[in-house]
Amino acid sequence: MSKEEVRVRFAPSPTGYLHIGGARTAIYNWLYARKTGGKLILRIEDTDAERSTEESIQGILDGLRWLGIDWDEGPYFQSHYVEEHRAAAERLLAAGRAYKCFCTREELEEKRERARELKLDYHYDGTCRRLSPAEVAAKEAAGLPYTIRLKVPREEGGVAFDDLVYGRIEKKYADIEDFVIVRSNGQPLYVLSNAVDDARDRITHVIRGQDGIANTPKQILIYRALGLPVPQFAHMSLTLDPKRAKISKRSHGELVAVHFYREHGFLPWALVNFLVLLGWSNPESREFFSREELIAAFDLKGINRANSVFNVQKNDPKFITDPKAISMNAHYLRTMPLVELEPYVRAELERAGLWREEFAGERREWFLRTVDLIRSRYHLLTDFATQGRPYFADDFPMEEKALNKNLRKHPQLAEWLPQLADRFAALEEFTAAATEEVVRAMLAELEIKAGILINGIRTAVTGQLKGPGLFDILEILGRERVVARLRRVGDYF
Repeated sequence: MSKEEVRVRFAPSPTGYLHIGGARTAIYNWLYARKTGGKLILRIEDTDAERSTEESIQGILDGLRWLGIDWDEGPYFQSHYVEEHRAAAERLLAAGRAYKCFCTREELEEKRERARELKLDYHYDGTCRRLSPAEVAAKEAAGLPYTIRLKVPREEGGVAFDDLVYGRIEKKYADIEDFVIVRSNGQPLYVLSNAVDDARDRITHVIRGQDGIANTPKQILIYRALGLPVPQFAHMSLTLDPKRAKISKRSHGELVAVHFYREHGFLPWALVNFLVLLGWSNPESREFFSREELIAAFDLKGINRANSVFNVQKNDPKFITDPKAISMNAHYLRTMPLVELEPYVRAELERAGLWREEFAGERREWFLRTVDLIRSRYHLLTDFATQGRPYFADDFPMEEKALNKNLRKHPQLAEWLPQLADRFAALEEFTAAATEEVVRAMLAELEIKAGILINGIRTAVTGQLKGPGLFDILEILGRERVVARLRRVGDYF
């Protein structure tokens, strides 16, 4: 490995679905790797056997792939390296950098309680650090269980590192207790396993959430004790909800799950773009980026120190999320090339039972024209199967508000619209221009406001209050559908 090669990692715990906080961490690491020509390593930290599941692992992999986050190595599984972690602890013991602690849980709790009563911060007092080799041997011979603790230097000074986001951070040795690195059951703790894994994977930069700062001095002590190179750290600001609480699976459920956004009609790149801007800014204050543009623009210096807010709120009765996320999705949905949008719309229509193979065959041109016409008012892919249903099927709901305002308010339409259907049926060519000419002529004859007839037609043929230009709608729907729908308008009065 050349000295210049950047190696970063995304190391999720498979204890549930991929949530937006984890996704944002993955995206930042991916962007930095791609920007620098480095490597992104995917490591699954699955040593919590009780909570880690195959389903969660697959969910994480599927979520990353859907977002378009590709990795260069892995996935590696932390559980495969437990013996390596234990061996590292044994090396620390042999080198006098760690020691066995025989203090029981009850003894430690008693000391904590005493500190609470005295209103003091509790730090392990190093009781077993002072044991002689003979005392240690005697306790081992007696079969007493023990943890392994790292020996933190007991001298002036401390641990300092230059965080690439937060700057210089220092922690005095006196404020760091001799912390446990291996439990009494022989299970290495995260703080040890993570450092050993990062060294094995030759990680040069650790980009993770701000809540990892507390562990960083301890991990640096482990790197040093093992004689391992210390990576650079860049801690990202946290993502909070409107009440300034940290976004979490426990508090917010599936509203912060990546698969929730996939199922509710988000385009993957729109979600990536939105998540990047939760805590990162660029000098130009741009909002929308292509993949290549975002990789070129990304810089760790742009990560904000202040926490960002993910505005989880009720946007409408059926969907809850940040309105900015929906707005960004709408931008991409309305502007991306049709050939790129096509497979997403197809998947949505297939899920709703509206897809017909002819949309990919002889009627593909019509399908793309229809998508292009109706997407201008849509926010989510699901809109193509709900609001777009009148274009892809003949059974569609009639909006009650549209019925009352555009049809029932003008009962004469029950007579006028079938008459209009007859005129449409007689047209040589059924185009937007031809249908407009017929409608304008009928308006002149009836001497009524244009909106009465135009809005009535719209509701009769789409069931909706609003939509694209009426005459474009008529041409897209075609003569047969329009005539049939206008002739049955009497059913709605």
